[in-house]
Parts: sequence; structure tokens; C-alpha cells
Amino acid sequence: MLKIKKNDKVKVVKGKDRGKSGKVLRISRQDGKVYVEGANIISKHTRQQDQSKPGGIIKKEGPINIANVRVICPNCGKPARMGFDISGSGIKNRICKKCNQQI
Repeated sequence: MLKIKKNDKVKVVKGKDRGKSGKVLRISRQDGKVYVEGANIISKHTRQQDQSKPGGIIKKEGPINIANVRVICPNCGKPARMGFDISGSGIKNRICKKCNQQI
């Protein structure tokens, strides 16, 4: 089970986009990368496919290493490390290491 999930609000803590925050768009488990909305913007050059699809430069989000982002806790509002807690019924939950609240 990953500590970061799709649609989590995260903050970039390392790299050229340090300090930016956004929503996780997708996760690549094999590469250990996440795609964060508004961070690590790359330019992709595309050719014209036909008359209705012109070519040009498209800006989109690039991958960021999963170790370089932290989840922003909705309870305390700070970027924190995630941990796991197993409840009495055997359900595994994510918890914030700063405030020990369930996410």
C-alpha cells in the first residue's frame, strides 16, 4: 500500500519546484513517480496529425520522484510523513506522523 494516493494534496520538498503544492493527478508505481498538478511543467512538441489537430508545443506535468513530495495533512495543514495504523477490526489506515490523526 502506497502512502500517497491519487487526488491527495501534496507539497514538493525537493527539486526545482520546491515549495509548490498541488493535487496528485496520477501515480506510476513501477517508476516510483507521481504527477502533481502545476509542478514540473514540461514542453512536448507535437506534429500535425491532420487538419483538425494542429501541431505545436503542449505544456504538461512531468514526473516527480515519490520521495520528493509530502502529503499535506487535512487536519493540521502541514506537509507531514505518513504512517500506518491497524484498527481493531483489522483495517489499515493512513495516519499523520505530526498530529496522529487518521487521513
